[in-house]
Amino acid sequence: MSLHIQTPLIESRPLSLIAGRSVWLKLEALQPCGSFKLRGVGHACQVHHARGARHFVSSSGGNAGLAVAYAGRKLGVPVTVVVPETTTERAKALLRLEDAKVVVHGSSWQEANELAQTLVGPDDAFIHPFDDPLLWAGHASMIDEVARAGMKPDAVVLSVGGGGLLSGVVEGLERNGWHDVPVLAVETDGAASLHAALEAGQTVELPRITSVATSLGAKRVAEQALACAQRHPVESCLVSDRAALQACERFLLDHRVLVEPACGAALALAYQPEALAAYRNVLVIVCGGATATLEQIQAWLAAQG
Repeated sequence: MSLHIQTPLIESRPLSLIAGRSVWLKLEALQPCGSFKLRGVGHACQVHHARGARHFVSSSGGNAGLAVAYAGRKLGVPVTVVVPETTTERAKALLRLEDAKVVVHGSSWQEANELAQTLVGPDDAFIHPFDDPLLWAGHASMIDEVARAGMKPDAVVLSVGGGGLLSGVVEGLERNGWHDVPVLAVETDGAASLHAALEAGQTVELPRITSVATSLGAKRVAEQALACAQRHPVESCLVSDRAALQACERFLLDHRVLVEPACGAALALAYQPEALAAYRNVLVIVCGGATATLEQIQAWLAAQG
């Protein structure tokens, strides 16, 4: 039995009117832990549990860590999550709500991840936030659900951080025979590691993350994400932090669902009618995000000036 739920697929009346075409939403924000991450993380945790893992270790103060904590609690497996010092108190509280042990270390995910690796014993499993074939296979299930619903989109819009969602969606498109469906891969300025990789022809490390969309803040995109973008039709798109934040506010008003700026990046593209002009039916992955608050989003917007 899967740990994730089948999420609603709805046609958005507000977005369809703005775009002048049918815009469909895959509402991954409604997963029990608040984001799409549960699909891949849940699958990985179940596989490792079946292989005998007695403890899960994660290195994410965001949605991946929350998904590991949720999966561990449901499977009866203890979880340790190493988070960087930048992790919000809300995120740490949500992790503890799922009975996870929270360890704070380092100024970045990379430093937290280095410590997490040292905590993995012989009976433990490390659950990577985005770079693992088990994750991609799990994330692909959202496209299986769209296919079962009988709606083949002309394009898929999604946000890119480390590239786990992109890798999973492309896997899902390919295993359903949808090799002709392009992906509009959206990043915010200041967290555009896929865009940099496509320009360079290889993965490159960004000097720093300057975007408020910290869930997109992987300095280097996964090799698999670049490989997917090179073999499947993928268009790299950039939006501003302001556009992502405004999309969060508009989406809350339009659909009564609060998402974080990382998800707002994909929604920002959907709120720009010219960006979707070439397509008739568009699928937007509303990837979610449990750690953002409306007050935080409004404070970020105010700081934009």
